[in-house]
Amino acid sequence: MSGTGGAAAPVGFIGLGMMGLPMARCLLRRGRTLVACDPSAAAREALVEGGAATGNLRFVDTPAEVAEACAVVVAMLPDSRVVTQVMEGPGGLLPVLRPGQLVIDMGSSEPAETRRLAATAAGRGADLVDAPVSGSVAKAQAGTLAIMVGGDDAAFARAEPVLRGMGETLIRTGAVGSAHAMKALNNYVYAAGLLATAEALRMAERLDLDLGILAEVLNASSGRNVASETKVRQEILTGRYAGGFQLGLMRKDLETAGAIAAETGFDAPALALCRSLWNEAVAALGPKADNTEIHRFLGDRGGRR
Repeated sequence: MSGTGGAAAPVGFIGLGMMGLPMARCLLRRGRTLVACDPSAAAREALVEGGAATGNLRFVDTPAEVAEACAVVVAMLPDSRVVTQVMEGPGGLLPVLRPGQLVIDMGSSEPAETRRLAATAAGRGADLVDAPVSGSVAKAQAGTLAIMVGGDDAAFARAEPVLRGMGETLIRTGAVGSAHAMKALNNYVYAAGLLATAEALRMAERLDLDLGILAEVLNASSGRNVASETKVRQEILTGRYAGGFQLGLMRKDLETAGAIAAETGFDAPALALCRSLWNEAVAALGPKADNTEIHRFLGDRGGRR
């Protein structure tokens, strides 16, 4: 099999979760043929029900079967533990990888483990690039995600046509592992902004201030951030708390950022505070609660007047 991964070649897709499912649908809608793998029957059925043409989609039982059929394999998995299992566990990709094949890790993995797996894949003549995404489920459905990509020029050239089937903006970040590092650091900055915004709302509430006007002030002033722009009026003030990103996933990204702080020896006290509060929130509300529920958690934690 050719390792070029051209437009007519099937693409492997492993992981049909909250983000992976709409991303796979987007590839199918844009003319790609997929060989997909996910242990969830419901996820497989959802991909078919999403309008996939039968001739453009085939399911297999193991990651190894995906690699046997495809020169390019996309993995959209929740964390490094699962990626490592898919790569090195029973029925995994690694034993069947061939020279010229490409694995694209699009989840939010730990940079050090990404570098290790890339080196292991290179030992078989294959490439692994990290390509985590930024954006909501709606952007995954529309194919307008921002995608960070770590890897050399040759690997990026092979990954680019597939990535452009799912994303609108591709940002080269450097060597393998750099994209996962930047994704974690980006999500830490977002988490810090959301936390500060939620705390400001709780204090304003106790002063009987108009929270809608506070949102207007924030968005017209130096306090503006993604949370103030896209979460306050839409999710927090309405009590909807449905921003589309789980507390547990936020905690995972903060723990990855913490691992980066440890690796670099940098003392990051604000990061430590964020990690502590998100751990408390997950313990109180559960990992599947929406990330905007940090606001609800702070209200419960701080008590009422």
